[in-house]
Amino acid sequence: MPKTESNPIDLGTRAADFLLPDAQGVLHRLADFDAKPALLVAFISNRCPFVVLIREQLAAFARDYAGKGLQVVAINANDHEAHPEETLTRIGEEAEKFGYSFPYLKDASQQTAKAYGAACTPDFFLFDTDRRLAYHGQFDEARPGNGKPVTGADLRAAVDTVLEGGRPIASQVPSIGCNIKWSAGNEPVWSSSAARAA
Repeated sequence: MPKTESNPIDLGTRAADFLLPDAQGVLHRLADFDAKPALLVAFISNRCPFVVLIREQLAAFARDYAGKGLQVVAINANDHEAHPEETLTRIGEEAEKFGYSFPYLKDASQQTAKAYGAACTPDFFLFDTDRRLAYHGQFDEARPGNGKPVTGADLRAAVDTVLEGGRPIASQVPSIGCNIKWSAGNEPVWSSSAARAA
């Protein structure tokens, strides 16, 4: 199936601000989570097979770390007009069905995805207490069809290190998944015309 890798983003990059709604109409911004020593911003979707594969374990991962100081925020930036399964209503249904205990937000303008340099779903951005990028890599080695168990091992190791005040290893395996479904005419400069819809 068509695949897109996450963009190379410099470690140490500051988290971009956002103001985005959840399905209940509550607006969330970056500063809402200042009290947490670590923040994971995850660009996901409701339809991508790479996200479908890990979503239950992603929910479990978030529950495991909620009491340890990690705040998870998921963002859906896919074009909901071309892909109605990505609407705000469907986001709320997805969060309830799979037990997402974290905010799942809609980036209808796709400006937040652009600000972060997000390219694919899933795309993980782990920030330290200063909201500097510490990890931008894969959840684990599981991919649709490769038979490897979904454990979240890579992301768990990175979060453990950040919560202990350390720095994850600089050599990080990029996440891979479906390309973000950009609205017509809204494609960012890094979005290749060769990246086919997944």
